[in-house]
Amino acid sequence: MTNFRSEFPAFAFVDIETTGGNLERDRITEVGIVSMQDGVESRWEHLINPETLIPYNIQVLTGISPAMVQEQPTFRELAQLILDQLQDKIFVAHNARFDYGFLRVAFKRIGIDFRPKILCTVKLSRFLFPEQSRHNLDTLIAVHQLKVLARHRALGDAELLRQFWDCCITQFGVSKLQEAIDHLLPQQSLPPNIDEAMIKDLPDTPGVYLFYADNRRLLYIGKSNSIRGRVLSHFSSALRVRKEMKLAMQVKDIDWIETAGEVGALLLESKLIKEKLPSMNIRLRKSTDLCAWQLLLNNDGILVPKLVRHQDLSPGRQENLYGLFYGRSEAIKTLQALAKKHTLCEGLLGLEKLLPQKSCFGYQVKQCLGICVGHESILSYHERLLHALYKY
Repeated sequence: MTNFRSEFPAFAFVDIETTGGNLERDRITEVGIVSMQDGVESRWEHLINPETLIPYNIQVLTGISPAMVQEQPTFRELAQLILDQLQDKIFVAHNARFDYGFLRVAFKRIGIDFRPKILCTVKLSRFLFPEQSRHNLDTLIAVHQLKVLARHRALGDAELLRQFWDCCITQFGVSKLQEAIDHLLPQQSLPPNIDEAMIKDLPDTPGVYLFYADNRRLLYIGKSNSIRGRVLSHFSSALRVRKEMKLAMQVKDIDWIETAGEVGALLLESKLIKEKLPSMNIRLRKSTDLCAWQLLLNNDGILVPKLVRHQDLSPGRQENLYGLFYGRSEAIKTLQALAKKHTLCEGLLGLEKLLPQKSCFGYQVKQCLGICVGHESILSYHERLLHALYKY
């Protein structure tokens, strides 16, 4: 018996599985949706071919292997079906920024502007259960005795959110839950000189935004994975953060520049702040030696990292970039630590000189699996290398 009430608007409880946590580089492998409309429930799930490698640790976590998705449709092929499930419903997810972010970017790649109303169940739990110190999904399972059907699979986790919803209604009733929804759904608290049309024009894409005061005096430059979301967060914070209030009261106009991804936004933000010196920016005033690792194929067809400086990067092009480090020393220390942790070849990583037909020193002390002398396949090494770097 369901505790859902038809007094509520339509909801879609959503969970996705992905190849990792990077919006630019990783892809969706599964979508699960529990829809509720007019008191009627429906369920939808589908595996998705991510058209990229699934790191081994992600396979272990989700149970989704390359073989399972190899013959599945791509996101482009499933996009309309997914959109039909989500259309005109409030998008409900745990840590909703993650699930919504991946879906927004996936839809954006095929020319669809996806902007639902969003309700985050982490925030809902904090609102209704402030005495709890933790609000992750495993904690909700334990505290509310939710029935686990398939943990870390999309529909299984979406079902957990649906059960949590029932618990909330049972414990607090419809009125209290509606109060929580009204409080948590994004409210556009706009400054007096900014109208809704200006906000509506802002893209939900990575990039840089510029706030102007009277006479086009530049106040502030910022960057975000979602220009629109970040701008709105400035204004919603204005009621409680002194600096944001000062900014909101002065801003008269907003410009923006879209970039290919988060790294491009960071590089462009740094460049513009140093050039234009906006009055309310504090950080990034001093020149910094930002750099990143870029993976390139060597003559043997093996991916090797090359250190590139931010001055040599175009904000619109960041293929195969990993990390953004404050100097060469930090970048090398990070790579050395990853090499030791994941038994990568320090010779191919450029951390030691590799002589022709000779192994690296790490192979001699069992700290390399032998890619440098042909004792490990290129495919295996690439998978391990990408797994080591995927958080960056």
